[in-house]
Amino acid sequence: MWYPLCKYVLIGPLLRLLGRPRVEGLEHIPRTGPVIIAANHLAFIDSLYLALVIPRPLTFLAKQEYFTRQGLRGRLQRWFFTAAGQVPVNRTGGDAAADALAAATRIVESGGAWAIHPEGTRSADGRVYRGRTGALRVAMATGAPVVPVVLDGTDRMNPRGRKLLRSTKVRITVQPARRYPAAEHRAQVRAATDQLMREIAAQSGRPYVDRYAATFAVEKRAVEGVRRG
Repeated sequence: MWYPLCKYVLIGPLLRLLGRPRVEGLEHIPRTGPVIIAANHLAFIDSLYLALVIPRPLTFLAKQEYFTRQGLRGRLQRWFFTAAGQVPVNRTGGDAAADALAAATRIVESGGAWAIHPEGTRSADGRVYRGRTGALRVAMATGAPVVPVVLDGTDRMNPRGRKLLRSTKVRITVQPARRYPAAEHRAQVRAATDQLMREIAAQSGRPYVDRYAATFAVEKRAVEGVRRG
């Protein structure tokens, strides 16, 4: 109920007005059946634009903390993430990765569309970073196709550190689906993930960085702290 209401009434019209999204390649997304949407990650609103332009309902995985905070703000946040198609996952502790993969596998095996940003966190400088292997692991285990998606312009609309959205042009490019055979070794999953992210980077026209975005962000903050000191 809430997903279409947010998409077509509460949030979607504002996103269309601010971003005037231009979308290419929607024909590459299967109309039915399991699929994994893998997109680069530039801004907090990336998932909202994916949900806006892709005709199928998408399911994302989100930190459980978003659904358990107390008070009015916590209730609003819980409503928002639920309405946006997000599923809570415990991402702390030793079984966090296994729990997330199990949740994603359930989504795909039920015939749903699972959307993920393989980089794991937003790019701090607009470049495309090394992907986590979860998307490809689920794809290889279930046989679900992976559809790469390139987002552009969301970082200008929603820059880090700014709460208000800017009006700018958002472009979303959907690439042909890929299928991946089951892998016998972790190195094969790693290599396939690296190739996927390089393809996304090439399509986006942004440089590819063979490092995790989270690692780069931590190092960047440390350097900025030294400079201020």
